[in-house]
Amino acid sequence: MSALPDRSGTSRRALNAKKRQSRRPSRLGLPAGGTVKPDRVGEPDAGFPGLLQRVWQQAAEAPDLTTAVGILASLDGFVPADVQLRALRTADEVALKVLCAVTWREDDPYEYQGAPEAAAGEPVFLGEIGLTTSGRIVVRVPGQSPLSVTAKLVAGVLRVPWSARAVADYHAEISRAADRFAQSVADCRDWLRSLGPQGRDEALEALKEAAQRTAPFMLYQEDRQYTNFRDGNTVTGKTLWPGHPDCFLSALQGLPLELWPDSDAVMVTCLTLLIRSAGYARIEEANGTQLSLEHVAYQLEQNRRHYNDVPGGEEVARPATASVADLDTLARALFERRKGVLADAQLYREIHGALVHKIERVAEPYGDEARAREAAVTARLTARLPLAGADLDELGDALAAAPQWLAEPHGQFGTGLESLVYEAVAAATDAFDADFSMSRGLRSLPRLIEALRGESWAEIVDWGITEFFCCVVPRAEARTYFADSSARLADTAWAMSSRMQYNSWHFIAGNLPKTSEIEARDHFVPPTIPDIAFYSDQHHHGHVNNMVRFTVRSPHAVEVLDRKFNGFMDLRLLRCEGAPFSTQDMLAAHRTSEFIAKASSLAAGLAAAGADIEVTSFDSQWHWDTVMAAAPDASEESDTSDQVA
Repeated sequence: MSALPDRSGTSRRALNAKKRQSRRPSRLGLPAGGTVKPDRVGEPDAGFPGLLQRVWQQAAEAPDLTTAVGILASLDGFVPADVQLRALRTADEVALKVLCAVTWREDDPYEYQGAPEAAAGEPVFLGEIGLTTSGRIVVRVPGQSPLSVTAKLVAGVLRVPWSARAVADYHAEISRAADRFAQSVADCRDWLRSLGPQGRDEALEALKEAAQRTAPFMLYQEDRQYTNFRDGNTVTGKTLWPGHPDCFLSALQGLPLELWPDSDAVMVTCLTLLIRSAGYARIEEANGTQLSLEHVAYQLEQNRRHYNDVPGGEEVARPATASVADLDTLARALFERRKGVLADAQLYREIHGALVHKIERVAEPYGDEARAREAAVTARLTARLPLAGADLDELGDALAAAPQWLAEPHGQFGTGLESLVYEAVAAATDAFDADFSMSRGLRSLPRLIEALRGESWAEIVDWGITEFFCCVVPRAEARTYFADSSARLADTAWAMSSRMQYNSWHFIAGNLPKTSEIEARDHFVPPTIPDIAFYSDQHHHGHVNNMVRFTVRSPHAVEVLDRKFNGFMDLRLLRCEGAPFSTQDMLAAHRTSEFIAKASSLAAGLAAAGADIEVTSFDSQWHWDTVMAAAPDASEESDTSDQVA
């Protein structure tokens, strides 16, 4: 009996045989996994563990406690110090305030400013300061066991003498902190009680959906960690399915409020307030911190100030207190004000990779640096595409006036759309001094249009990642980061392309009606604003291995049959070393990404009218050919000495 063919006419047996072959560019046609040993073995201290070791060494060599705490709080410049300070347990926070006047609270200066020497007197207690393997500062305070017993430390500890005055001040401060927390717990419980049993269950369902549809987060209540990220998961996400008994949200459903742990009551309240202020993504802006009413009040206050700095629209008033009621009013007002800010300014997020922490910012105006980047992109596009214009707006207008060539062969590509994507990405690599640039999308617009017209939602979410593409264009000189090997550079470009295909697959479902098939399929809410990432080569194995250090991501929506697909495509810039990207880089990249998105929308319109637009480029072979042509490395191109047939 012969194998049945697929829709392309290829037999199933042939397809399965191809699946068993390696798709790595340097090993095309060879059996997958057929090597004696891995090409690269990761160093045990690569990424975050290595960073923590270096940070601890710097802190241990610091001349005084205040300097050492500054190094630990910023992870030696890798993250904003206030993020680490807001991750402190109450006892640790009070201890640092007493010992060296360090605090994240803007309106809470301590009585004596400076180093511990200001607290005169002979030491009566020898405390400790350490750094945990999760990157948090911990302090041994009076009455506690040694940190080596209570915490998982990167290395040793710093010995810290406490005077009698410091101990007395600590006890006074910790008592006041305990009173504040007790009041906040009572406030959260009163608010949760007002929701009633049904309202609380609805709130828990909404939070489970938020946890499942957003990126990894790690939040704290004292020593308790709430996370959907890797080890120790306690929240619905990649590891725990909705309803899993280990998910604290699921465990609370149907449970009388008086039986809820205090930390859970505060966590549910705070998460709800964050989401009401800007949607699911606001949770990531609390990543790595303690989540309390005080911390939520601080975070929302930063958002309020930034929004009010944007001209136009009604200013958001500062809440009178940090009560749940006042913060709820503030959150709802911020949600409404944010709509006007999005129309009048460019919002973006900073991502600090060491702690996976995000901060929403309002971008500065488009300046000369951004215009210079855009001019360089425009010059290449006008030289290589049938378009004319002084900037990307004019190129977009020219394209909209005559888009038909997007469906026709152009240059070395089967469609003008492919040519435009490649030229825009290649232009970005040069114009932004990037080591890699990339842009992703869907291979078959006609197939998507056919499925949309038939409302075949289950078919769309059943597509695999090979239905999507990503064009990656590295700088030829970037091979110096990969053993000076062009073959390694091609393999790295393809690894990035494959990951971006997965991102397209992951986001597309978030644009479709919430049918049972859509709900069951793993997906995140598609991104809508750009971001700039710093030191992303810390946790994600692919980022560590492929030196994804500084990035810009610019997502844009594409319209298909009058349906808006958020996150359908993006433009990404990457630097492996050197200086991070600036806000001006991000603004110019966002304009470039918008141009590619406009071309994609126009191509979708042509496909809806009957044009057969299929993206066949940007596969493994294409990445091998283009990288090797740009930076030939014949000595490695045919080196298969470590392969097994």
